Amino acid sequence: MGLLSNRIDKESLKPGDHIYSWRAYVYAHHGIYIGDDKVIHFTRRGQEVGTGTVIDVLLVSSGTTRLPTPCPTCASNEVGHGVVLSCLNCFLSGGNLYRFEYGVSPALFLGKARGGTCTLAVADPDDVVIHRAKYLLENGFGCYNVFKNNCEDFAIYCKTGLLVVDQGTMGQSGQAVSIIGGPLAAVLSTPLRLVTTNVYGMAATAVTVYCASRYAADIGMRRDVVKISAEDLTRRLATGLLQVLEPQISATPVQ
Repeated sequence: MGLLSNRIDKESLKPGDHIYSWRAYVYAHHGIYIGDDKVIHFTRRGQEVGTGTVIDVLLVSSGTTRLPTPCPTCASNEVGHGVVLSCLNCFLSGGNLYRFEYGVSPALFLGKARGGTCTLAVADPDDVVIHRAKYLLENGFGCYNVFKNNCEDFAIYCKTGLLVVDQGTMGQSGQAVSIIGGPLAAVLSTPLRLVTTNVYGMAATAVTVYCASRYAADIGMRRDVVKISAEDLTRRLATGLLQVLEPQISATPVQ
């Protein structure tokens, strides 16, 4: 664990850890380790990547070698509402194991090149985290949305109890911010060519805009979040007081 990598070995795991495994450079799958070699994580009806279009292929094409089939225990999982229980090996799917960091300093947060690895927010006690994860395993976490309600959002909620109240904005997922923030930084820095034509200056400006967008969007910095219990969350979802719509992306469906 440190500035360069959050990679750990299985022996370092403890119940309540937020873990993840990279599937591609910009995409990692996240979950909550609950002990006994078991992980609770959020999927799009059993699929880890959630647009249902060719974008999914692009996200995972450079990823790790996937396990051909899940183990007998994981293969029998019900995935009606997307929150599933898997063994650690099936969750990792041939990838390396990483632990998400909470309560990091601003300097460490900005020093991480990729989003989806740490947050400024402080985690709740492990027993509270495990309760949330198990409760949502039974009751669901709403509709999966790759940009606003994904596996990282699920894990961060389990760890902190924090939820973005304005669903018209981006969720708390750091990797979603990274996917959007990189191109956005390039676009926003383009007008500065009127100020400087130096390629290094333009690159520095783009990096600055990217870092600023990550920092402002972090769940630990946002002001549009509330602390909400898992019971209240599922009640709001069931009564329609809180809704997350599936993304409508115009692209060729994956066959």
